[in-house]
Amino acid sequence: MTTLKFNQPTLKTLDSFLDNLLNDLPVTNYSMNYPAVNIEETNDAYELEFNAPGRKKEDFKITIDKNILTVSFEKKEEQEEEAKKFIKKEFVTKSFKRSFTLDEKINPDDINAKYEDGLLRLTLPKKEEVKVLPKEISVK
Repeated sequence: MTTLKFNQPTLKTLDSFLDNLLNDLPVTNYSMNYPAVNIEETNDAYELEFNAPGRKKEDFKITIDKNILTVSFEKKEEQEEEAKKFIKKEFVTKSFKRSFTLDEKINPDDINAKYEDGLLRLTLPKKEEVKVLPKEISVK
């Protein structure tokens, strides 16, 4: 009979416990219950892109109040069919709410949103007077 000896058995036990605990948790792409967002600046606008797969565009709510842009998602509760019996269910679609402060560069009247392929894209156009146009400077 072969036996294995660990130098630090309490650490091995703790590691095994944590591994088992983390492996049993549902897998999600969200940190702190809201989707990740990318923000890109172009010459004409700011582009916000939310990673929000598996949702319906009708369930998103986008508001502006006192220069605060709020993007939220409220999952409409649906009665699941009683015939469905899940062995394991990892799809998690939680409600979320994220807010962003708009500065004077943004034209709030022309903001638009589109949901496609699991991405919610918001375009926040810049006001005409603050658009930064490329400029070439000649060397003398």
